[in-house]
Amino acid sequence: MKKIFSLVLVVGLGAVSGLAYSQSAALTEEMKARIAPVGSVCKSGESCAAAPVAVSSGPKSGEEVYKSACTTCHAIGVAGAPKTGSADDWAPRIAKGIDTLYTHAIDGFNGMPAMGLCSTCSEDEVKAAVDYLVEGAQ
Repeated sequence: MKKIFSLVLVVGLGAVSGLAYSQSAALTEEMKARIAPVGSVCKSGESCAAAPVAVSSGPKSGEEVYKSACTTCHAIGVAGAPKTGSADDWAPRIAKGIDTLYTHAIDGFNGMPAMGLCSTCSEDEVKAAVDYLVEGAQ
């Protein structure tokens, strides 16, 4: 009887420990999945990298610069910006001369940030945007 009991006990403990091992392995896999990195780095030239973005072949037009950088403030007059197409808003500014408008757009003035925060624009492109705004206000 003791031998049978010992045999049943050993077999039972082996089954329980096997069950515990499989649960432990499943928990370990679950934990590995939870602490795995969220993303990965993909460098240029690797198969996972996106195609390079085409660079513009020439300077942007005044309208392109306006639409990409100026419209946010000038469309609704943020911080006192003269509204696009408003002759009343632009007349006193135009009266100061185009060179003053260029200087204010390039260097910043009052609420107007330098270069209109267009970090990719050249001074000539900013001037073209000023010309576009002035033409639209007359």
